[in-house]
Amino acid sequence: MEDLIKKILTETIIDSSVTVEGGESKYTVKVISEIFKDKTIIERHKIIYAALDSYIKSGEIHALTIKSLTIDESNNI
Repeated sequence: MEDLIKKILTETIIDSSVTVEGGESKYTVKVISEIFKDKTIIERHKIIYAALDSYIKSGEIHALTIKSLTIDESNNI
């Protein structure tokens, strides 16, 4: 499932760097993309949730921790 989540997010959020960790329906995703520039945390998370909506509704993803960053934000960590 980790590979599938990464594939979906990479295809949905063009020019992004995606890492996924977890298992047993509980995952942490870190997405770095310039698409997040000038967006609130809620707006960023909505983009990610929308991409994974069917898996969340089916229960295949039960818990999702999201880290959504621009390139500049990721360089300052």
